[in-house]
Amino acid sequence: MAISQAQPLLLLLLSLFFLPALHATSFSYCDKRLDPVKVTGVKISPDPVVSGEAATFKILGSTGEDISGGKVVIRVSYFGIPVHTETHDLCKETACPVAPGSFVLSHSQTLPSITPPGTYTLKMTINDKNGGRLTCISFKFKITIGSAVFAS
Repeated sequence: MAISQAQPLLLLLLSLFFLPALHATSFSYCDKRLDPVKVTGVKISPDPVVSGEAATFKILGSTGEDISGGKVVIRVSYFGIPVHTETHDLCKETACPVAPGSFVLSHSQTLPSITPPGTYTLKMTINDKNGGRLTCISFKFKITIGSAVFAS
């Protein structure tokens, strides 16, 4: 009986050992403003992103109000230099209307294979359908070069 009770404890200890490999990306809010959408996490897959291959960015958030639509503005910089800006319909990144509670905004994209490796900063602003800001965060992510197979 003592062995079967120890198994859950062993599994918990093992999961805590491997948990750092499954951590979410750290992020920060753009400023101290109190926005209606609170971001609870950022997940990038794969991490690091591989140039020329698909990558998925998931923003986990919560809201206390209905959101019927809006825009997601993404700005990417490399060594502080803006290199890319894009705008997406919020309802194409998550199911609308967004009801009060938790939600996930998900965006997948394949970066060009010529994308230089390194650390990039992504700033994401979500605006409502009237242009009012719902939230603004930034986070860093790494891009590596895809592995090449050479015939000898």
